[in-house]
Amino acid sequence: MWLVDSNILIRAASAPNHPLQEWLQNQLPAISVVTRIEVLGFHRLRPDEDILLRVLLASFDEYPISQQTAALAIDLRRQRKMSLGDALIAATCLEHGLKLATRNTSDFDWIAGLTVDGLAGLAA
Repeated sequence: MWLVDSNILIRAASAPNHPLQEWLQNQLPAISVVTRIEVLGFHRLRPDEDILLRVLLASFDEYPISQQTAALAIDLRRQRKMSLGDALIAATCLEHGLKLATRNTSDFDWIAGLTVDGLAGLAA
């Protein structure tokens, strides 16, 4: 199962009928609560994007930040400088055995045990 990063959702909402919209509907990935906060809190979100994103987000399972997620995120941040959001998203994947779909594969490709896919061709 996939956990989708914020940048995939924001990109999917950027244009009508973007190929990522079909991928998201077919895969029905999960999200982290962090993803919901990042996506709906994006400062350049247009009203049409907001509507589409709220519909998309409502169709996904959402993982909370558990004690284990926090512990894994702490460990990741001690290994290498990374944003809190990225650490929590990666930790959620590790905790639940999820693959990560992100446009920023280089932010995560160093993490042992984490499968990362940039969805080449779809996320362009």
